[in-house]
Amino acid sequence: MRRPLMLLLPLALAACGGSTPPNPADAAPAQAAADAIPDAAPADHAATLEAYHWRLLEATTGRGARIDALLDGEGDALQLDFADGGLRVSNACNHMGANVTLDDDRLTVDQVISTLMACTDPQLTAREREIGQRLPGTHRVALTAGTPPRLTLHLQTGDVLAFEGAPTPATRYGGDGETVFLEVAPERMACSHPLMPDHRCLQTREVQYDDEGVRSPGDAEWAPMYQDIEGFTFEDGVRTVLRVQRFDVTDPPADAPSQAYVLDMVVESERVAR
Repeated sequence: MRRPLMLLLPLALAACGGSTPPNPADAAPAQAAADAIPDAAPADHAATLEAYHWRLLEATTGRGARIDALLDGEGDALQLDFADGGLRVSNACNHMGANVTLDDDRLTVDQVISTLMACTDPQLTAREREIGQRLPGTHRVALTAGTPPRLTLHLQTGDVLAFEGAPTPATRYGGDGETVFLEVAPERMACSHPLMPDHRCLQTREVQYDDEGVRSPGDAEWAPMYQDIEGFTFEDGVRTVLRVQRFDVTDPPADAPSQAYVLDMVVESERVAR
């Protein structure tokens, strides 16, 4: 049964640049191994793929050689997300994505598209190039249950990519969050926290944008936020506007917030003179 997964991407994306394809001689051994994998339940495939962030652990050619460009570099590992019905790639030089179709345990990835930001890190540039040239095509998907679960992609090129799953916020909080925009002031403020004496809270206020992406007048009042925003690192003296997902927390512990905030993207960022 074919399951079309459609990806929603910003209009500013452009086609990812090409590069020299992997050696076809590596394809035969891995493809034979991939063909030997029994089909798995397609419904489980779709649900599991979308329930986790998939972080790259291993990358080898069909002959077992390590693919250094996909694994080397500082910072977070290359990550795949199957969200909004499509594939998104994180922790490369640019944001990348593609439309995909799931047919039983076969994943077909269309042309990869990418933002066009310049990147000063040659390792991230190489990582982006190598994943961009390997993803298009029809690949074999193997999922292994566990804590954490594991995803193995046997690529059409013959390469084998192994990923470890980390639950998405929607999985952790039991449902989709609400999208809101928060402005974070460049200074923290004194606040009374029940568990942390002398704590200084973020100052935030909710802001609105119209359908054209123009900020609407009439911002809410500044207020202390007694918790952190997951994925956001505050920098003193920097004003930011964030797009976040707000989740209701079921049965929170005593003195813990009933809502959680997870960073989606930074919309604006500016250093404020003092």
